[in-house]
Amino acid sequence: MPTTTAPDLLPGARACGGPQDDADSPPADSLPADSPRDGLPPGSSRRPGPRPGGRGRSRYSPRRRTRLLLAALSAVLAVPLVTAGHQSRHLPFDDRLTVHTTAAPGPPAAQEPVLRTAGLRVEARDPRSGTLRWVHERTGSRPLALAVGPGHAFALWSDGLVTDTERVTGSAVRWHRALPGLADWLAAESGRAAGVLQPLAPGARMIAVVTPQRIAAFRAGDGDLRWVLPAARGCAFDPGRYVRTAGILLVAQPCPGHTNWAAELMAVDDLGRIVPGRTPLRNDLPGVPLNN
Repeated sequence: MPTTTAPDLLPGARACGGPQDDADSPPADSLPADSPRDGLPPGSSRRPGPRPGGRGRSRYSPRRRTRLLLAALSAVLAVPLVTAGHQSRHLPFDDRLTVHTTAAPGPPAAQEPVLRTAGLRVEARDPRSGTLRWVHERTGSRPLALAVGPGHAFALWSDGLVTDTERVTGSAVRWHRALPGLADWLAAESGRAAGVLQPLAPGARMIAVVTPQRIAAFRAGDGDLRWVLPAARGCAFDPGRYVRTAGILLVAQPCPGHTNWAAELMAVDDLGRIVPGRTPLRNDLPGVPLNN
């Protein structure tokens, strides 16, 4: 929620930090050294007591008290509000994350939640109790497919965006990625989202997005695009027809006029297309030693 920061220097306060002189008080340095101040003889110290007329006077003027009150109110409003039911935050790309908490939340559960689509939102529930942990929604879009990895919750949305949400607590949407033409292709026929999201590599360190025109692979850690494999001329990938075996993803690539079914299969892994003698790029995050 928006926060308000108190000014570095309150209005009407001196730069040295002392209270402002009353507007009706003459400057101290304008009086002679031996002149009495506040009606007291020289050398006397002022003691608190009632002013003439029997009424005490506050240390601060009414205007200064108002300023102090406004500053204190701003500081209070700057403190995040924690509700007992849930916390909802609006994020870029029309995302809305709702984290279900208690008034005094404890450490996150060791087990990662189970994901499911429920209408217009992604729900993450505790695997043992079924308690709702967090909800991810996006204005004007709905989730069509899900994929998971340790710490990652991948979702494909009807507007063609792919998102990665922190899976355990739902604390953040790490990244958003879109492929050209994906939204129109998904909208043309129901059920096309099956097989579009394909986790790759041990621990789902990579996520492939399979569309008829291309297969694009993103690094799960930061959403970096690592490689793109376009379909052969005159052919198209079929995301719903795939097989996994020994860490390899086989995707059907139907081509009109082909009679050899083996020619219509594309084999990929986290490093790209599997061909003899390939020298692919590494997919590790920058700074990771080569021997890891």
